[in-house]
Amino acid sequence: MENFEPIDLNKYIADDIAKYSGISIPVKSGLLRRMLVKKISCKKLHMNPDDEFTHPDVGPSFRIISEYSQLSRKNYETTGNYFFQQEAIIVERLYPDGYIILNGHHRWAAAFKNRYPKINVEIVKLTHEAQIKEILRNSKHDKRVTMDLDEVVFYDEKTMQQDHSEKQLGFPFNRMFKERLRLGIPALFRTLEKKGYDIWVYSSKYYSTDYIKSLFRKYHINVTGIVTGTEKQKDKKNSYDSLLKEKYKQTLHIDNDMVLKIESKSGNFNEFNIDSSEGWSKKVIQIVEEIAKGEEEQ
Repeated sequence: MENFEPIDLNKYIADDIAKYSGISIPVKSGLLRRMLVKKISCKKLHMNPDDEFTHPDVGPSFRIISEYSQLSRKNYETTGNYFFQQEAIIVERLYPDGYIILNGHHRWAAAFKNRYPKINVEIVKLTHEAQIKEILRNSKHDKRVTMDLDEVVFYDEKTMQQDHSEKQLGFPFNRMFKERLRLGIPALFRTLEKKGYDIWVYSSKYYSTDYIKSLFRKYHINVTGIVTGTEKQKDKKNSYDSLLKEKYKQTLHIDNDMVLKIESKSGNFNEFNIDSSEGWSKKVIQIVEEIAKGEEEQ
């Protein structure tokens, strides 16, 4: 194990943030690194200044840290693995060194205080504001579609019938991608592209953008933008939304039950209910075509 000196956790957090403030930026991690690197030294993981864990007025919960410490010791006694059945810490590669924690600060703190040399990680690549600005500069469209990945785009075996998913990918891609697309998503996305919409997908989970793009390519579709980790990046999401509203005069938000058409300047909206008795995607495509026809007639 590494030599850890006794530390004041609050001081360590403050020092780490101060050390990297103004000099660190997220950088891309290649596919090979994301696939092969599954454990990283606790000392190479850096604090996220946007997470409540690092805010002095909220701060880390020592009760939660203690619970993770007890769990990891119990895991080791029964399985020989401190992190048995624990989710990996979600991290993003950071310049000039190491990785920033996106989700899992308390698990990191428990491992660090217990002097475990390494902890399980999952390296992801997110979409940042500079990339969103670049996407918007290059786009020739003035209207967009927004959809939630987990609730709308991906097939959910708990809420959807078995025949409501796209065909499963063949080997080895079925091992690489756990998610399957909802039946009709490729046809819907192509219709939206033809009608001049930019397609933006969101998720509260920390999917890597490269992972989602690769999955979509297997189904022969593209999306304009991918924003993940929205649950813990509410302030940033508000900033993203402001940029998007400036770019697009119209937004179609598609969920399971309704298509909501919103005019950015006036805030006026129209609701179109989705009767999925004849197929969800078929009905959504009909709604999109009806909206396009109405705009052509104006």
